[in-house]
Amino acid sequence: MKIMLLGAPGAGKGTVAKLLTALDGSVQISTGDILRAEVRAGSDLGKKAQAFMDAGDLVPDEVIMGMMEKRLQEPDCQKGYLLDGFPRTIPQAEALKVLMAKIGIDLDLVVNIDVPRDVILDRLCTRRTCENGDCQAIYNVKSNPPKEEGKCDKCGAAVIQRADETEEAITHRLETFTEKTAPLIGFYEKEGKFKNIPAISSDEVVNGIKDSLGI
Repeated sequence: MKIMLLGAPGAGKGTVAKLLTALDGSVQISTGDILRAEVRAGSDLGKKAQAFMDAGDLVPDEVIMGMMEKRLQEPDCQKGYLLDGFPRTIPQAEALKVLMAKIGIDLDLVVNIDVPRDVILDRLCTRRTCENGDCQAIYNVKSNPPKEEGKCDKCGAAVIQRADETEEAITHRLETFTEKTAPLIGFYEKEGKFKNIPAISSDEVVNGIKDSLGI
């Protein structure tokens, strides 16, 4: 399957993408994960992106589009791809449309995961992540805390609150989403192949996608 997942930070795009990869081997493509890996590596791209990411701002388009062109042509994308939280702006969507035509690929469906703001704030403010770059297990202090406070169950590294998941940063990210990313819904409604799924449960979202694709 070739799907784009839209939705505010904390809507569950990553979780839904992981569930979908298990269905047919499609690969999850998250610009956030790729950029965080560059930050950990201390690359020039990582240094440039880090200040934007920590503040909850969007990384410049020229950095993102070059990275996406390379990623979408890698061999594992031949089975299918799940764009997790990309594009984030209308200019990125227009650039992606041109890029896909250039390299001869397309989308089967664009899905907007519609989750209430209060649910998102609660999810992200209580989320914690393993600081080990090779692990990055995700926990929630309310619903899924580590067995030992502050310590990852899987690898034993420290479990931390990411800089972009403090309440202040989350509020800023949601404001940025409303201003720059929410208009994508209108863009893709006009393009066709669009579905809005109002659901808190990731399983509900996956079932809605399967129904739309007839699988």
